[in-house]
Amino acid sequence: MEASTKILRRIILFVAVFSFSAASAQILDPVDWQLTKEKVSDTDYELQMTATMDSGWYIYGTDLAPGGPIPTAITFNEGAGFELIGDLQYPPADVKYDPNFEMDIPMYGGSVTFIQRVRVLSEGPVNVTGELQFMSCDDQRCLPPDYIDFSFELEGVVARAEEPAATPSDGLTPILDIAADDEDEPLQVFTPEEAEDSSLGWTFIIGLLGGLLALLTPCVFPMIPLTVSFFLRNADNRARAIRDALFYGFTIIFSYVVLGLAISMIFGPSTLNALATSPGFNIFFFALLVFFAASFFGAFELTMPAKWSNALDSKADKTGGLIAVVLMGLTFVLVSFSCTGPIVGTLLVEAAISGSVFAPAIGMLGFSLALAIPFSLFALFPTALKSLPKSGGWMNAVKVVLGFIVLAFSLKFLSVADAVGQWGILDREVFLVIWIAIFLLMGLYLIGKIKFAHDSDLKYLSVPRLMLAIASFAFVFYLIPGLWGAPLRAVSSFLPSPVTQDFDLSRITGQVPSADGQTIYVGQSVQEGPHGLMAFTDYEEGMQAAREAGKPIFLDFTGLGCANCRKMEASVWADPRVLERLRNDFIKISLFVDDRTRLPESEQFVSSALGREREVRTIGQKWSVFQAERYGANTQPYYVILDHQENMLAPAHGYDMNVERYIEFLDTGKSNFKP
Repeated sequence: MEASTKILRRIILFVAVFSFSAASAQILDPVDWQLTKEKVSDTDYELQMTATMDSGWYIYGTDLAPGGPIPTAITFNEGAGFELIGDLQYPPADVKYDPNFEMDIPMYGGSVTFIQRVRVLSEGPVNVTGELQFMSCDDQRCLPPDYIDFSFELEGVVARAEEPAATPSDGLTPILDIAADDEDEPLQVFTPEEAEDSSLGWTFIIGLLGGLLALLTPCVFPMIPLTVSFFLRNADNRARAIRDALFYGFTIIFSYVVLGLAISMIFGPSTLNALATSPGFNIFFFALLVFFAASFFGAFELTMPAKWSNALDSKADKTGGLIAVVLMGLTFVLVSFSCTGPIVGTLLVEAAISGSVFAPAIGMLGFSLALAIPFSLFALFPTALKSLPKSGGWMNAVKVVLGFIVLAFSLKFLSVADAVGQWGILDREVFLVIWIAIFLLMGLYLIGKIKFAHDSDLKYLSVPRLMLAIASFAFVFYLIPGLWGAPLRAVSSFLPSPVTQDFDLSRITGQVPSADGQTIYVGQSVQEGPHGLMAFTDYEEGMQAAREAGKPIFLDFTGLGCANCRKMEASVWADPRVLERLRNDFIKISLFVDDRTRLPESEQFVSSALGREREVRTIGQKWSVFQAERYGANTQPYYVILDHQENMLAPAHGYDMNVERYIEFLDTGKSNFKP
């Protein structure tokens, strides 16, 4: 169910995100930073860092889930004469769905100020220095991570004590104005309401699907005859039947929504988002879902205390009027909990980690509606339900199938914990092997080849079981190529990062064929990329390889966290015509503008390519500056075809999902190449 929802979301995103071309190079600088200091006492200062974004652009929060963009981070260097007081202060970020990374992410639009309180301990002046890191995106593209070195000059305690106290007008002293801005402009925070509403809409739909699934469980389905027998008393009174049916459904909805609201009140959105990246939180829910799966498989029976449900049931029998109806609704919730509990728990976790304070309640609203509507109809028309199938062995089969699905889904939480903790225990192959085993066993169970202790004999294979078995086996066959590096785009959001893939038959690390198809050039910087394409990650080494191979250069400015780059690679590069050209006609050089590997001290330098001076200290900064200086662009993906003298053989190409235009770009570059 969750996988199909993810697929639908991806289809909608691909249709909604229109293509644009970066052929006409430009430098984008959508974020202006102003650094100021404010004296708040004889010894304390507030260091304020304010970002103002162009319309439609945003930067990200400080605590993000894995697999997303680079968070905003402010790091202070150690120094003598001062101390940091408390944590960095900033307003809560707006959580919205980001189409670049296909996930809900905390972000800031408009303007935002980060404040750090500092206490001066020295009698002489002190210099507080550090680095500010951020990543800016709009709805279609992201710029590479940017870095700003800052420095605040603060007066010593003795020198400042002799000066008159600062007035409100001179308490705020500009330190660095990176880009001109209107100082009188009030602080604004962009609120992306439409995107948040869209995210809550998906939460509601997922909850609704979970409720429909719960209707088939062996704890909910048997409630139908209980509901019918209770509401037969209204068979001759239509007005009371309508009233009781509405209150019955309302009680079910109210019970589940209160649960969602409790989650929302206990945890705020910032806490929920922080929990999403907590290894302990994810390990807990991994273990919880495995526990529920074991219950579904029949290892033990998970039920509410019998005296609770019996007390409510007997109370409903003795009480007349609406109180009896409400008690009957509570009985339904308690009796069905042993089967709805795993589904409810999973839905609450997914809604909670979305970061929206309303998400758990919205998810439970969808779930409870799916349960309440049919049972309200059962209460309204109790005599019209004789044609429904009787509960029996088929319901236990549904429960076991749910066990397999819950067990598979639990690995998502273990994967997140493994990625954040960097334990290296659940790489992509291990994850896929476990999934293949789970869904293979589920298919065998559906056709009756394996059986649990509480299963009845399968005398024949029904059509629904056959269809589900075919779907399960087909999914297994779909997963198998992933063991050798296939992207598996339909479920890629569940899988660990492709960089954890260890085993790949197409990998021939460090080897690139020359123009004659036989001579092999070996380079230290050669790495395997998407679809088994070998690429150099060092520009000079790649150029030398191209000269020796007698082929033009395909220069790929990309990023480890560039979502549009992945879309191009998954959709455009996957076309056999494009893949054949990239594999045979070019020497590929991929330069990652967000690679945070530190350069040796001797290779670090100061650049002003992006409109201001900054120290280039990492490999990613080096290639970002190189792209800006050489081609006047700083967006990715950005593709250039060069000859051996570094001349462009075709207009540069950016993010464009049109395969025909991409083929034309490649063919133009190849035809203009003269060895």
